[in-house]
Amino acid sequence: MTALENFLVNFSDYAWGTPLLVLLLGGGLFFTVYSRFVPFRYLKHSIDVLRGKYDNPDDPGEISHFEALSSAIAATVGMGNIGGVAIAITTGGPGALFWMWISAFLGMATKFFSCTLAILYRGHDSEGNIQGGPMYFIEEGLGKKWKPMAVFFCIAGLIGPLPIFQANQLTQIFRDVVLIPNNIIQEETFAVNLICGLVITAIVSLVIFGGIKRIASVASKMVPGMVVIYVVSVLYILFAHIQDIPACFALILGDAFTGDAIVGGVVGSVIVIGSKRAAFSNEAGIGTAPMVHGAAKTKEPVQEGLVAMLGPFIDTIIVCTMTALAILITNVWQTTEADGVTLTVRAFNSVIPYNLGGYLLVISVFTFSFSSLFTLSYYGTKCFSYLVGARYAHYFNYFYALSIILGAVASIGAVISLVDGMYALMAYPNMIACLLLAPKVKQAANDYFGRLKNQKLVKYK
Repeated sequence: MTALENFLVNFSDYAWGTPLLVLLLGGGLFFTVYSRFVPFRYLKHSIDVLRGKYDNPDDPGEISHFEALSSAIAATVGMGNIGGVAIAITTGGPGALFWMWISAFLGMATKFFSCTLAILYRGHDSEGNIQGGPMYFIEEGLGKKWKPMAVFFCIAGLIGPLPIFQANQLTQIFRDVVLIPNNIIQEETFAVNLICGLVITAIVSLVIFGGIKRIASVASKMVPGMVVIYVVSVLYILFAHIQDIPACFALILGDAFTGDAIVGGVVGSVIVIGSKRAAFSNEAGIGTAPMVHGAAKTKEPVQEGLVAMLGPFIDTIIVCTMTALAILITNVWQTTEADGVTLTVRAFNSVIPYNLGGYLLVISVFTFSFSSLFTLSYYGTKCFSYLVGARYAHYFNYFYALSIILGAVASIGAVISLVDGMYALMAYPNMIACLLLAPKVKQAANDYFGRLKNQKLVKYK
C-alpha cells in the first residue's frame, strides 16, 4: 500500500507539472482578456437567467438553468471546500489560498467558454438523446478526426470524478466527531471504515440510479440549505475573532509570494498546491461542469455559460475563503497535527461552545458530501455512455458504488493523488478544445449580447 501511495503521489505531481499550470492559468487569462471581460460585465444578467426569467419550457434539454448550476455546485461545493482547503493550508501554507482565488477568477472565464460550448455543440448519444460535454464539443466542434482526444477525456473521466475523496473524508469526520468522542468505538479500524463505506453506498445508490433528473431535483433542494448552515457557522467564528481578520488577509497575501510557511520558500510549490486545490474545488477547466450544464433546457449557449461562471465564485471565492479564514483565525493549523476535515473540525470546536461546532460541521459535511456523491456519478455515467453506448451507461453506477467503499477504507494520500492525477488528464483535452473553439464562443457572445442590448431577447417570467 505504501508503494502504491508513493506511485500515485508521483503520478499526481508529474501530471500537475508546468504544462498543465500554463494551460489552466494561462488559458483562463486568455479567455478573460479575449472576451474583453464580457462575462464579468454581465453578472446581473447571469443572475436573471439563473432565476428563470428567460426559461422557455419548450427548449431542448432535461433540466433548468438553476438545476444545472445546483448540480454543478453540488459536485464542487463539497469536501474540496472543507477538507481540501485544510489540506491546501497544511501543505502549501496560507498563501495557497491566494492562488486558489486567482485560479477561481480565471476559472470563471474558463467555465463561461467551456459551458457555452457544451450547448453550442451538443451531440447525441447512441440512443439519440441530446447530450453535452467536452467529448461532444470536441467531436462536433473540431471534427471526427479529433475523436481520440474525446475518448481520452472520457477514459480519464471514468476515474477523476469518482467519489473516493468524499467517502474518505465523510468516514473520517463521522469517526472522529461522532463515534470516538462518544465512546462508540475506541480507535479507527478497517471494519469501522468498511461499515461506514457500506452505509454511504446504500444511501447514494437510492439517488444515482434515478438518473440526472432525480440527481438535479435532490441537489437543487440540498444546495441552498447546506450553504446557509455552513456560512452561518463560519460567520460566528469570524465575528468571535473579528479583530484578527485583517491580519489573516495580510498573512495570506504575504505568504503567497514567499511560501515560507510550509514548502521552504518555494513560491512555485505554493502556486501548484493552490491551483490543484482550486481545480479540485471548483473544477474549472477540468471539463466536468460542461457535462451537467450541457443538459440544461435552453437554445441560448451563452446563457448557460453565464450561469456556469457563477460556480467558481460561489465555490472558491466565498465558501473556500470562509473555511480558510476559520482555520487561520483560530490558529489550529499551527497548534495541531490534524489534517483534512479534522483540522476544520478543530477550528469549529475551538470557538463554538459545547463541541457544537463539530456537530454543525458534521451536518454541513454530510450535505456537502452527499450532494457531491450524487452528482459526481453523472459525470462518470456520461463518459461511460460515450465510450460503450447509452444503453450500458447504468452499469457504471455499480463501479461507482464500489469505489465509495474503496475510498472509505483507503489512505487520504492515495485517494487525493489519484483524483488529482486523473483530473489533470481530463483538463488537457478540455482546455485544448476550448482554446481552439474560442472564436466560436466569441462569435456567439457578440450575437447574444447584441440582441440583449437591442432588447430582442424574450422573457418568459
